[in-house]
Amino acid sequence: MSHKSGFVNIIGLPNTGKSTLMNALIGERLSIISPKAQTTRHRILGIVNDENYQVVFSDTPGFINQPAYKLQNSMNESVAGALEDADVLLFVTDKAQKDEEQKHLIELVEKSKVPSIVVINKMDLCEKKELETLVNLWKEKLPKSTVITISAASGINVKKILKQIVELLPESPAYYDKDQLTDRNVRFFVSEMVREKIFLNYSAEIPYSCQVEVTDYNESETIDRIKCVIYVEREGQKAIIIGKGGSALKKTGTEARIEIEKFIGKKAHLELVVKVRDKWRNDPLLLKNFGYTNR
Repeated sequence: MSHKSGFVNIIGLPNTGKSTLMNALIGERLSIISPKAQTTRHRILGIVNDENYQVVFSDTPGFINQPAYKLQNSMNESVAGALEDADVLLFVTDKAQKDEEQKHLIELVEKSKVPSIVVINKMDLCEKKELETLVNLWKEKLPKSTVITISAASGINVKKILKQIVELLPESPAYYDKDQLTDRNVRFFVSEMVREKIFLNYSAEIPYSCQVEVTDYNESETIDRIKCVIYVEREGQKAIIIGKGGSALKKTGTEARIEIEKFIGKKAHLELVVKVRDKWRNDPLLLKNFGYTNR
């Protein structure tokens, strides 16, 4: 039997459930999730391996129509890059998204020369007739695309998407080792787990002003000792992250440590330090250092 392989890139507006979908497709929790928009900042690869195929999923940041920072520009560039190297596109939407906000992405999918699947997520929040109307509307908007309704959070129709993807993939040998799950290292996922807890524990602008960097990672057989720096843009934000008597930072650290221990399969000692880097989201050098740009 022939072997299929290819890159399947997931695009859509913020908060449509792209990360939840990728986690469901690969069966592992690689992309961080929060109820807030723009949680994902980097492209993250998740690989599904089978004897007869390899699917390399790419979770991209949500497309931002009016970026306010160089960071958001780099996130949009990740989406553009995803369109260039895709074998199949997954365009994730839901009933709450407005056409004018999705216009650019719809045009990109329409112009793309690779097969595409429109994924209508959160189908469990729709009435039957409402869902039928949505399906018909998307078939009219993107007639070359396959339209599938799902609930990524509950797993409804996720296997249906995977089956459709495999049918669309080109014949090719595997691009990665068959035991490989992602292209990211442990340090990356540790920083993402800390950042996820910041998104869950703080409100307003605070999570968007934070960057997490692993500065030390010392492994041993029984425990990994990790130090992370949380960068913010102002002293006032630093005070909020730390909280009264350090209580807020301690809560975030405890919750992140629990997730990290599940991920690495052993004990972890996590130290969090907060530092101020003024306007880092608009600083080209810092954005490069944090891995958002190559220039």
